Amino acid sequence: MATCPPYPTYSGDPTGGGELRHAHWWQRKWVRYGALITLLTLSGLVILALVRQQTGTEGFLVGLGLAVLPVPLLIAAFRWLDRVEPGPWRNLLFAFAWGACAAALIAIIANSFATKWIATATADPSGADTLGATVIAPIVEESAKAAAVLLVFLFRRRDFTGIVDGVVIAGVTATGFAFTENILYLGTAFGTDQLNGDRGIASVTAATFFVRVVMSPFAHPLFTVLTGIGFGISALSAERQHIRRVLLPLSGLLLAMGMHATWNGSSTFGEYGFFAVYAMFMVPTFALLTWLVVWTRQRELRTVREELPAYTVAGWLTPVEPYALGSMRARRMARDYARRQFGGRAAARAVSQYEAYATSLAFLRRRGRLGRANADFVVRERELLHELWRRREVARPALDHAARMTAPPVPVAAPPWPVYGVYGYPPHPAHQSQPTHPAHPVVHPVHPMAPYPAYNPYRT
Repeated sequence: MATCPPYPTYSGDPTGGGELRHAHWWQRKWVRYGALITLLTLSGLVILALVRQQTGTEGFLVGLGLAVLPVPLLIAAFRWLDRVEPGPWRNLLFAFAWGACAAALIAIIANSFATKWIATATADPSGADTLGATVIAPIVEESAKAAAVLLVFLFRRRDFTGIVDGVVIAGVTATGFAFTENILYLGTAFGTDQLNGDRGIASVTAATFFVRVVMSPFAHPLFTVLTGIGFGISALSAERQHIRRVLLPLSGLLLAMGMHATWNGSSTFGEYGFFAVYAMFMVPTFALLTWLVVWTRQRELRTVREELPAYTVAGWLTPVEPYALGSMRARRMARDYARRQFGGRAAARAVSQYEAYATSLAFLRRRGRLGRANADFVVRERELLHELWRRREVARPALDHAARMTAPPVPVAAPPWPVYGVYGYPPHPAHQSQPTHPAHPVVHPVHPMAPYPAYNPYRT
């Protein structure tokens, strides 16, 4: 794969030997982007009006100010998980906007309609509320959030390569959903306090803030991450495994619904049901999923170190790059070195892009070696190699510096046989001009490392 002709070949016929087929108007990129932005904007305006109607203007502003507090921390956490092969920001913006606008709108309308219908059909409003919270809400909300993961999986397939990508997209989507939901709950609680005259720690607003923002800001992301893991494992499967690629996301979605239902139903388990579910179910699950994601991230770094040496042999990478690219510390040092030595943020950005493209190349080669590559493997490989070659002038010295600074020292033991010029033996005649001392032996290099050849893969 790495030894194929390292430059793209194009036929003289720009149409590829056939007539160029014009795309339909709905297949054009600007039409799809425009439709998506319009949908999210309208959803945002409608959800804004609905929340403001239920909370009032003052309650909405208070809820907005309190609900925004955990959002930067959660986004930063998911972005940190995605540092090995960071996806584009547009995917995260879409995921957050979908969760905060479209998914929240679907949930409010569907939950309200279903609860009212059950209350009318059973003449039991209390039972309808309980059924709506424990059954209807988990199904509707998790399905609405899963739609964002599905859309990225289908239309941004190159950016969706494994478990970490699924976790990040699902987590950011759920963070947006929880943000809008927290505005509603906190704004409603503030309105209740205004009517009852409650203030301070004993207020409903303080209790709601403690439960939803302090104790369980990760609740919604935790549920939807299970769906993301299902999509991530599906992305690692071969294209011919159709049943597996469908069942895995559905299994993740069902697990997310079940966990969500257990969480919502904890209030019906008795006086301490909420704390019991939190301590015995939510916290261990959160710890287990955190371990799984961190382990997967380390596995991705190991994949980089194992797959990239093939491109070193072919001349695309220097010998030290697989090691440097497989270490987060070396990557960070390379960016810092480029920022200091090669022109500030632009150079650091070029090194960061080089690291991302090299990681994508390693993942692509691994899928190809395991027989899971898509039909565009060769085209994608050449695109990534071309992007690496464009940034080599800045990235290679930076990564070489990082590799030298982070490489572990290699202990060298003294040989058991006599060495000329050491420990009282007379020096070799060829080195008579160099003074020797038993405490300072002379070390003669055997084969100095030759510089990396200026090999241009684009030259035939």
